[in-house]
Amino acid sequence: MTMVETGKVIIVEGRSDKKKLECIIKEPVEIICTNGTISNAKLDELIDELYNKEVFILVDADEAGEKLRKQFRRELPEAEHLYIDRMYREVAAAPKQHIAAVLLSANIDVHTDYL
Repeated sequence: MTMVETGKVIIVEGRSDKKKLECIIKEPVEIICTNGTISNAKLDELIDELYNKEVFILVDADEAGEKLRKQFRRELPEAEHLYIDRMYREVAAAPKQHIAAVLLSANIDVHTDYL
């Protein structure tokens, strides 16, 4: 996995989440997919790579997402958690405008078309 040299990293669950974010975000931000779950070994590796970066966690508002969030809270306590409205349940299902507003609130630059 190659790291884009930026200070910001967003961790998402799936590829569809990553694709959705990529078209909304205007600045160079690395987006990492956990593919739903992440092993402790993979998480340890990730923590080393994320050292000194601004990390955001954006996962689905469901049981699997909450489980992942808990794991990140424990292992990466300095990460900032971003939340989509529960009514959308999944990041991939949330409207781009909603995601753009969530990202903007975390000072992540987004394309103005989505605001």
